[in-house]
Amino acid sequence: MTTEATLPSTSASPTARQVWTRTRGIALALVVLIAAAVAIALVRSDSRHGELDPRSADPGGSRAVAELLADRGVATRVVTTLDEAAAAAGPDTTLLVAVPDLLTPGQQNRLHSAFDAGGGRTVLVASGSASVERLAPGVTADPATSLDTTLAPECDLPAARRAGTADTGGIRYSTAHVTADECYPSERLATLLRVPASSGDGDTVLLGAPDILLNDRLDEQGNASLALQLLGSRPHLVWYLPSLADASALPEEDERGFFDLLPSGWLWGTLQLFIAAALAALWRARRLGPLVPEKLPVAIRASETVEGRARLYRKANARDRAAAALRSTTRTRLAPLVGIPVTQAHTPEALLPALSARLQGDGQQSLHTLLFGPPPGDDASLIHLADRLDALESEVRRP
Repeated sequence: MTTEATLPSTSASPTARQVWTRTRGIALALVVLIAAAVAIALVRSDSRHGELDPRSADPGGSRAVAELLADRGVATRVVTTLDEAAAAAGPDTTLLVAVPDLLTPGQQNRLHSAFDAGGGRTVLVASGSASVERLAPGVTADPATSLDTTLAPECDLPAARRAGTADTGGIRYSTAHVTADECYPSERLATLLRVPASSGDGDTVLLGAPDILLNDRLDEQGNASLALQLLGSRPHLVWYLPSLADASALPEEDERGFFDLLPSGWLWGTLQLFIAAALAALWRARRLGPLVPEKLPVAIRASETVEGRARLYRKANARDRAAAALRSTTRTRLAPLVGIPVTQAHTPEALLPALSARLQGDGQQSLHTLLFGPPPGDDASLIHLADRLDALESEVRRP
């Protein structure tokens, strides 16, 4: 006769409240991480939106200077690809490169060749050491930026002398060109540098900072005068905003490696995931302190202890250990009942013949499968095994 056993729902299957209790910490951490990522993205997008864009009326945009230039007959055209910028270079054109450091070395060499042969004016805004040596050969950028933002011209360049003091402080430049105009010095290094071309009327102007072009700084000092003179010397102004989506920024097909195929920002994304994983590990590790034995203030019922251990086994999917514990305990209790020493309770050769003789019905093969067989494959099989072991022990104890 087989007895079906039904375990309480609290042991066999966790309730929704138990699942929420176990996972609420992880869920809360994920919500905080997502909220922080969204907040950072919003802050970064707001701070970068329309920066140095002549179409933008934001404080960091440059629409005001474009409007003033239009009133003086200078047409402004925005380009975002290297092909457009190189094609626009000419003697009657001023080419402004907003963020030169975003250009790859190949783009920088190609752009320099284009405007050097064009004979126009090129304005490089805040060109650092990553780009200045290719876009303006012979010029070096000092790694220490100027601490002063408002500086006096202190040079013979007519545009600088007419504008007076301006907010040019930023990257500082030095050059070996004897004919270069070094203006607005900070600690003896220029923050505005004009380098004439080797042939023709073209020149290259390096601005240490973009402040004189920004909407919210244009009406301060002599910023507007200096910006209009530097950008309005030719009838056409091409405003180049380098973009990471420009196809010319990609290396040649035969030179592309694994890291070139990864999207931009993957390094920062990986670093953020690593930090999040480290914080999660630290959070979980702090919950699991060292084992400290203590006397319980109250007596715990054996049924509660068994149920607690069963829940731990279930949480870890340790059906093999649970089955081994059930079989070992049953063998230990059966051995004295059939006259076998407890030391031999876990030896099939000693226990099974005695059990078979006592029961006079079950064969040794079925007893071996029940007491020494493989672990069950699922929870239902484990429950069935517990029922059969209980029935076997009851049968042996029957007088």
